[in-house]
Amino acid sequence: MSQRFIVTKEHRRFTEFADAVRRGHTIGLCFGSAGGGKTLSARRYAHYEKAHDLLTYWGPRSDDDAKIYAALNRSRTVLYTPSVLTTPRTLKDELTQAITRTNMCIEQHLVPPGTATPEAWGWRHGRNYVELIIVDEAERLRPAALELLRDRYDRDDIALILIGMPGLEKQFSHYPQFYSRVGFAHQYRPLGQDELLFVLERHWRSLGNTLDPDDFTDAQAIAAIARITRGNFRLLERLFPQIQRVLKINELDTITNDVIEAAQSTLVIGVT
Repeated sequence: MSQRFIVTKEHRRFTEFADAVRRGHTIGLCFGSAGGGKTLSARRYAHYEKAHDLLTYWGPRSDDDAKIYAALNRSRTVLYTPSVLTTPRTLKDELTQAITRTNMCIEQHLVPPGTATPEAWGWRHGRNYVELIIVDEAERLRPAALELLRDRYDRDDIALILIGMPGLEKQFSHYPQFYSRVGFAHQYRPLGQDELLFVLERHWRSLGNTLDPDDFTDAQAIAAIARITRGNFRLLERLFPQIQRVLKINELDTITNDVIEAAQSTLVIGVT
């Protein structure tokens, strides 16, 4: 994602939840409305923004890759998103590749080339360092794919988090062998009023303004944004580029209720 990451209370709750699942070597379910920030939090937790290109394209190494190796060593986490038509065989192959490449990167951090004895290298080589697998868009998983994940969880003792929409926990309750292993369920909530103000202050500042909730114009703007977005993080991030566009076109400096209404009119809004 191009925007700067904003650490919200929900992200901190997600981090605590993921840490608990990872420490407990169990299965966790994370569910919440679309656009709430679940995927952003998962990507942040797994350091996916840093590691995506390296793990995906697996090209020539560079000196800057050492930072990625260190980040993966800290997270010990693989983030995987199945495609809409992912088969169990594809899931198995792609997940194995992601885990293998992540292990190789962690190995590079723990034992840089040329620093290990042949005995130490032989002991470490092939060892699994991944402690957590996060599967986003988990509704896409078919029963056979879910069974494959359960089998991997049982055999390799790797913790597992499945992320999806509300109702995910009810969907998986139909698979007792899998559901009996679930240790945590976490609901990812929309932004509360205090968090919304915190995020809006950041956006106001990025436009060169200062947000004052006691100012009538700013209070009106805050109320309009709260009504339009209902605390939906993704919608908030979509709304502000349009606000900036309206300000620029009309040569305005102040974010008013009219500016927000004009920005809203350019969006296709669908919040569940």
